[in-house]
Amino acid sequence: MVNQLRHFFTTIFTAAVGSGPREIAVGGSSVIAGLLAMAAGWLGGYDKPLQFLVVLMLADYASGLAGAFKTKTVSSDIMFWGGVRKATVLFVVGLAALVDDWVQPGAPVFRAAAIMFYIGREGLSVVENFGVIGVPLPDKLRDYLLQLNQDKARNNPAKPEHPDNKPGNDQSA
Repeated sequence: MVNQLRHFFTTIFTAAVGSGPREIAVGGSSVIAGLLAMAAGWLGGYDKPLQFLVVLMLADYASGLAGAFKTKTVSSDIMFWGGVRKATVLFVVGLAALVDDWVQPGAPVFRAAAIMFYIGREGLSVVENFGVIGVPLPDKLRDYLLQLNQDKARNNPAKPEHPDNKPGNDQSA
């Protein structure tokens, strides 16, 4: 068994080292295609709702980056955690697909609910980013987004204006 493993890894190593640039490119693209196919399978297939979610995620990332450039607040830390958030969204969709296969195979209820929820979140984030960039928005939508941002700031315990952070409100006891 050990000799077989050693022979296998020796063959792989010599094939990679002894290959020309064309073989390496073909092998690399095959590996990437295989990984993407595996990811699409784990996400329950690459259908229209998932495609729409991925497009919205890319649009959110790009419009957020454009808004950060406009407001001169570009931060590699924020960009990194934004990418982690996108990966986490896809992870949740994959978990929902696994739950669907476990609970009721052939009926992607949890996957569809997860995708629709995240489509709504990503769409709202894209519209917020468009507002930051300066794309004209209807007054009602702009007022609604302003109200959401105020509620978000008021309900964030990390912000000084949160009710839990008022003087005399000691909750350590």
